[in-house]
Amino acid sequence: MLLISCPNCGSRDETEFHYGGQAHVPYPENPNELNDREWAEFLFYRDNTKGAFAERWLHSTGCRQWFNMLRDTVTYDIQAIYPMGASRPATAIPAAAESGTASTAADSTTTGDAAPSTAATSTTAPEGATK
Repeated sequence: MLLISCPNCGSRDETEFHYGGQAHVPYPENPNELNDREWAEFLFYRDNTKGAFAERWLHSTGCRQWFNMLRDTVTYDIQAIYPMGASRPATAIPAAAESGTASTAADSTTTGDAAPSTAATSTTAPEGATK
C-alpha cells in the first residue's frame, strides 16, 4: 500500500487517490487537422517505461485536486510530487519521509523478492508419518 503525500492535504492512503495516466502529454495544436490514426495515438498511446515515470494523480476523496508524481514503476518509490503545470524534475527529488511503500524490507511480501529461508527446515518426516 502506498502512502501518498498530497500537496494540499498531507500524507494519505493510496485508496483516496485515482491514477490519471501519463503526465506531460501535450494536447495537439490543431486537433481538427489530425487524421484518425494521429488522433488515436494522442488518445490511447502512452509510454510504458521501466523506472522513473511521470504520472497524474487526483485526490478524489480529499481536496479533489490534480497533481503530478514522479514514481519508479519497478519499486513503487515516490521520487517527487509537484503541481500541475510544473515541468518534470530533472533529477529525482527525495519524497517526504512518510511517502513511499508501506514496507521496504528485503523479505517483504509487497516489495521484496527474497524467498523465505529454508535453512531450519527438516528434510526427514516426523515419527509416525506415512511415506
